[in-house]
Amino acid sequence: MIKRIIEKAKSGKVPYLVIFTIAGGIAGFLYWKFVGCNTGSCPIKSNWYLMTAYGLVFGYLVGDLISGFIMKRRSRGAKEQ
Repeated sequence: MIKRIIEKAKSGKVPYLVIFTIAGGIAGFLYWKFVGCNTGSCPIKSNWYLMTAYGLVFGYLVGDLISGFIMKRRSRGAKEQ
């Protein structure tokens, strides 16, 4: 049963979502580190954990969008063959 779940996760959207979510979190942290608010008056940009969380959410959304396009292209390619 666990093998089946792992195989299904590998073939679906999950790998894309995980990769893009992690990349978004890293991007959010780097944005805070290099661009964020220096004065501390910005409620979102002044905290590293809020920027990282926003990056995670944005990465997940982008990953979901891109994985949807990839899955659609794969299913279209399988129908044509």
